[in-house]
Amino acid sequence: MSARLEDLAGNAILGIDTLWGGDVLCASGTGRFIADSWFSDEPLPAAYTVAEALPVRATGGVSAKTPDTAAINRYLAKVDIAGAIEGLKNAGAACGGLRGEYLVGLALCFETMWDLAMEILGRGAPVPYPRSVEASAGQAPEPSDPAQKRERVAQLLGGPPDLLAAVDAWRARHRVSMASIRLLGAAVIGHFDQLSAAHVVPHLPPELAAVPRANIEFLPIQDAWFSGSMNYLGRARRADGAPEYEATYEINASLETSLPEFLQLVSHEVVPGHVTTFAYLQNLYVRGKVGFEATVLTMNTRAAALFEGIANNAILMAYGVTEVEQLPDPDLQIGVLLALLQDDAKNQSSYLTWGEGAAEDAVARALRRDFLVSPERAGKLSGAWGRHPLLGRMYLPAYRAGTLRVADLRRRYPASRILPALYGARGLVDITTLERAL
Repeated sequence: MSARLEDLAGNAILGIDTLWGGDVLCASGTGRFIADSWFSDEPLPAAYTVAEALPVRATGGVSAKTPDTAAINRYLAKVDIAGAIEGLKNAGAACGGLRGEYLVGLALCFETMWDLAMEILGRGAPVPYPRSVEASAGQAPEPSDPAQKRERVAQLLGGPPDLLAAVDAWRARHRVSMASIRLLGAAVIGHFDQLSAAHVVPHLPPELAAVPRANIEFLPIQDAWFSGSMNYLGRARRADGAPEYEATYEINASLETSLPEFLQLVSHEVVPGHVTTFAYLQNLYVRGKVGFEATVLTMNTRAAALFEGIANNAILMAYGVTEVEQLPDPDLQIGVLLALLQDDAKNQSSYLTWGEGAAEDAVARALRRDFLVSPERAGKLSGAWGRHPLLGRMYLPAYRAGTLRVADLRRRYPASRILPALYGARGLVDITTLERAL
């Protein structure tokens, strides 16, 4: 990759990240936003390093309740974010192939994020909701249908007359203690690492077998607006210069979850989900198999939709199956179905809030009633997440879209074909270009 393309990608991604108040070098998910990683050892671009960037990050950018427009104006006078996005799009078009399509799709998402920022600042027309969803999820917005998953949960619980009450009681019986989360997390990570070694690794290029799939530490965090945050760091190096592939997972200390749901969470966030995905991409970059753009992974993009799709299918991949009913334990099936219903609820929150203009309390009631989420989840998904001008319109729909797409391709292609493509071994792809890598 030319230095110019690296510069365009770095300034486009970290320019948008800074504008929305993110800090890619922050070790905590409380400080990250658009850019999920920077593990290339390349120098940070001007979009991050100019003096005018610091006060924008410090005040939350356009994500703040009252954006510091003076600081934002000074920053935008120094960094041409829109120009970097346009340059990235043009470079992708010139590049062609899967890589070119990835870069063009990335630029499309950043154009949308830029216009959403300008909307907040009163400098542009409102961004239509369908445009936001199509940019990040690669499809038009649509409501979630929880019926099939609800019916299966009801069957597994013995057909109770009040399904929500039965689910609440089931969660209470299987509740995880946050006080023991580090010990429990280590045990569950080891379990899924072994399953992945048996059912995932044999289908991947042999060079990936030695890559640490789960070098992560669990950290409880108080009063976070998220349920958990996987923070892939990837900047530590061994004596020979090889990466350590390290990450942390901050889990909300107020989160109420069951053991089966926690098992799904670990497979999603760690192995063979997000941490494994990012570690494989870092290894592919170090070995020159993917380009610089693979080191600055992003939220609210079509790549993120793919990553969430991988993560939500990760527990099935670990067990070497394609359907929830093929998992070995009924309680585990319930936990996975509830986790998938929660991601259906994320999409529904977005659809009701931005597509239909529903009030926050009405959305919370619908999520609790129809998708069986906990009161804590219903509140956050209808509020802090659902009503956020970027996360609510671009990120929440991406979970469901990615999950359905990956599940469909796993049913249609053998593991030896689909798994290398999912993890980037056939080139960096997103949710819209994945099948072409097959």
